[in-house]
Amino acid sequence: MNEVGTMPARLIIGIGNPSRGDDALGPLLIERLEALQLPDVELLTDFQLQVEYALDLQGRRQVVFVDASLEARAPFTFTPAVAVADASYSSHELSPGAVLHTYETLFGEPPPAFVLAIRGEAFELGDDLSAAASANLEAALAFITQRFSDTSP
Repeated sequence: MNEVGTMPARLIIGIGNPSRGDDALGPLLIERLEALQLPDVELLTDFQLQVEYALDLQGRRQVVFVDASLEARAPFTFTPAVAVADASYSSHELSPGAVLHTYETLFGEPPPAFVLAIRGEAFELGDDLSAAASANLEAALAFITQRFSDTSP
Protein backbone atom coordinates (compact mmCIF):
# COMPACT_ATOMS: atom_id res chain seq x y z
CA MET A 1 0.00 0.00 0.00
CA ASN A 2 1.19 3.53 -0.67
CA GLU A 3 0.70 6.58 1.54
CA VAL A 4 -2.91 7.16 0.45
CA GLY A 5 -3.92 3.58 1.25
CA THR A 6 -4.18 2.29 -2.30
CA MET A 7 -2.20 -0.47 -3.92
CA PRO A 8 0.86 0.65 -5.92
CA ALA A 9 -0.05 0.92 -9.60
CA ARG A 10 3.01 -1.03 -10.73
CA LEU A 11 4.10 -4.51 -9.75
CA ILE A 12 7.47 -6.16 -10.42
CA ILE A 13 7.75 -9.89 -9.67
CA GLY A 14 11.21 -11.48 -9.57
CA ILE A 15 11.25 -15.22 -10.22
CA GLY A 16 14.11 -17.60 -9.52
CA ASN A 17 16.07 -19.79 -7.14
CA PRO A 18 18.97 -18.04 -5.40
CA SER A 19 20.70 -21.41 -4.86
CA ARG A 20 20.99 -22.12 -8.59
CA GLY A 21 23.59 -19.67 -9.86
CA ASP A 22 22.23 -17.31 -12.49
CA ASP A 23 18.65 -18.42 -11.73
CA ALA A 24 18.96 -15.88 -8.88
CA LEU A 25 18.77 -12.95 -11.34
CA GLY A 26 15.06 -12.23 -10.72
CA PRO A 27 15.31 -12.15 -6.91
CA LEU A 28 18.62 -10.25 -7.08
CA LEU A 29 17.04 -7.54 -9.22
CA ILE A 30 14.18 -7.22 -6.72
CA GLU A 31 16.69 -6.99 -3.87
CA ARG A 32 18.53 -4.19 -5.65
CA LEU A 33 15.28 -2.37 -6.47
CA GLU A 34 14.08 -2.54 -2.84
CA ALA A 35 16.97 -0.28 -1.85
CA LEU A 36 15.88 2.33 -4.41
CA GLN A 37 12.31 2.70 -3.09
CA LEU A 38 10.82 3.45 -6.49
CA PRO A 39 7.58 5.45 -6.31
CA ASP A 40 4.27 3.62 -6.72
CA VAL A 41 5.97 0.22 -7.26
CA GLU A 42 5.41 -3.01 -5.32
CA LEU A 43 8.12 -5.67 -5.45
CA LEU A 44 7.55 -9.40 -4.99
CA THR A 45 9.83 -12.40 -5.35
CA ASP A 46 9.32 -16.15 -5.45
CA PHE A 47 10.90 -19.34 -6.74
CA GLN A 48 8.15 -19.74 -9.34
CA LEU A 49 4.84 -18.27 -10.43
CA GLN A 50 1.66 -19.85 -9.14
CA VAL A 51 -2.02 -19.30 -9.85
CA GLU A 52 -2.39 -17.06 -6.78
CA TYR A 53 -0.28 -14.39 -8.47
CA ALA A 54 -3.33 -13.56 -10.61
CA LEU A 55 -4.80 -11.91 -7.50
CA ASP A 56 -1.73 -9.67 -7.14
CA LEU A 57 -2.43 -8.18 -10.59
CA GLN A 58 -5.72 -6.61 -9.47
CA GLY A 59 -5.73 -2.83 -9.56
CA ARG A 60 -2.35 -2.59 -11.32
CA ARG A 61 -1.54 -0.26 -14.17
CA GLN A 62 1.50 -2.30 -15.22
CA VAL A 63 3.20 -5.57 -14.30
CA VAL A 64 6.72 -6.80 -15.02
CA PHE A 65 7.80 -10.42 -14.58
CA VAL A 66 11.60 -10.72 -14.14
CA ASP A 67 13.36 -14.03 -14.72
CA ALA A 68 16.71 -15.44 -15.79
CA SER A 69 16.89 -16.93 -19.28
CA LEU A 70 19.28 -19.00 -21.36
CA GLU A 71 17.45 -17.92 -24.52
CA ALA A 72 17.36 -14.16 -23.99
CA ARG A 73 19.73 -12.00 -25.97
CA ALA A 74 22.40 -10.49 -23.66
CA PRO A 75 22.12 -8.48 -21.57
CA PHE A 76 18.31 -8.84 -21.43
CA THR A 77 15.07 -8.67 -23.40
CA PHE A 78 11.97 -6.71 -22.44
CA THR A 79 8.88 -7.98 -24.25
CA PRO A 80 5.11 -7.75 -23.82
CA ALA A 81 3.50 -10.68 -22.04
CA VAL A 82 0.18 -11.94 -23.35
CA ALA A 83 -2.48 -14.10 -21.75
CA VAL A 84 -2.17 -17.67 -22.97
CA ALA A 85 -3.35 -21.05 -21.70
CA ASP A 86 0.00 -22.76 -22.32
CA ALA A 87 1.15 -26.14 -21.00
CA SER A 88 2.06 -24.58 -17.63
CA TYR A 89 -1.57 -23.55 -17.05
CA SER A 90 -2.38 -26.76 -15.16
CA SER A 91 0.94 -27.22 -13.39
CA HIS A 92 2.37 -25.95 -10.11
CA GLU A 93 4.69 -23.57 -11.98
CA LEU A 94 3.04 -21.08 -14.33
CA SER A 95 4.44 -18.92 -17.10
CA PRO A 96 3.69 -15.18 -17.04
CA GLY A 97 1.21 -15.79 -19.89
CA ALA A 98 -0.62 -18.42 -17.84
CA VAL A 99 -0.87 -16.05 -14.86
CA LEU A 100 -2.35 -13.43 -17.19
CA HIS A 101 -4.74 -16.03 -18.62
CA THR A 102 -5.89 -16.91 -15.10
CA TYR A 103 -6.48 -13.22 -14.40
CA GLU A 104 -8.38 -12.84 -17.67
CA THR A 105 -10.59 -15.85 -16.83
CA LEU A 106 -11.39 -14.52 -13.36
CA PHE A 107 -11.53 -10.76 -13.80
CA GLY A 108 -11.40 -9.78 -17.48
CA GLU A 109 -8.72 -7.82 -19.31
CA PRO A 110 -5.38 -8.08 -17.47
CA PRO A 111 -3.17 -5.05 -16.92
CA PRO A 112 -0.38 -4.42 -19.44
CA ALA A 113 2.42 -6.83 -18.61
CA PHE A 114 6.00 -7.40 -19.70
CA VAL A 115 8.72 -10.00 -19.27
CA LEU A 116 12.21 -8.80 -18.41
CA ALA A 117 14.34 -11.84 -19.27
CA ILE A 118 17.92 -11.41 -18.06
CA ARG A 119 20.49 -13.55 -19.85
CA GLY A 120 22.08 -16.17 -17.58
CA GLU A 121 24.77 -18.77 -18.23
CA ALA A 122 25.11 -21.11 -15.21
CA PHE A 123 22.06 -22.63 -13.49
CA GLU A 124 23.46 -25.58 -11.52
CA LEU A 125 22.63 -26.00 -7.84
CA GLY A 126 25.38 -24.36 -5.79
CA ASP A 127 26.76 -22.24 -8.64
CA ASP A 128 27.66 -18.64 -7.90
CA LEU A 129 26.35 -15.84 -10.09
CA SER A 130 28.44 -15.83 -13.27
CA ALA A 131 30.40 -12.74 -14.29
CA ALA A 132 28.32 -12.42 -17.46
CA ALA A 133 25.05 -12.63 -15.52
CA SER A 134 26.31 -10.05 -13.04
CA ALA A 135 27.00 -7.61 -15.89
CA ASN A 136 23.58 -8.40 -17.40
CA LEU A 137 21.95 -7.73 -14.02
CA GLU A 138 23.55 -4.28 -13.89
CA ALA A 139 22.21 -3.47 -17.36
CA ALA A 140 18.72 -4.69 -16.43
CA LEU A 141 18.81 -2.71 -13.19
CA ALA A 142 19.72 0.49 -15.04
CA PHE A 143 16.91 -0.12 -17.55
CA ILE A 144 14.18 -0.86 -15.04
CA THR A 145 15.29 1.94 -12.71
CA GLN A 146 15.03 4.46 -15.54
CA ARG A 147 11.68 3.05 -16.64
CA PHE A 148 10.14 3.15 -13.15
CA SER A 149 11.90 6.13 -11.59
CA ASP A 150 8.84 8.35 -11.92
CA THR A 151 5.10 7.81 -11.75
CA SER A 152 4.26 8.27 -15.43
CA PRO A 153 2.59 5.33 -17.25
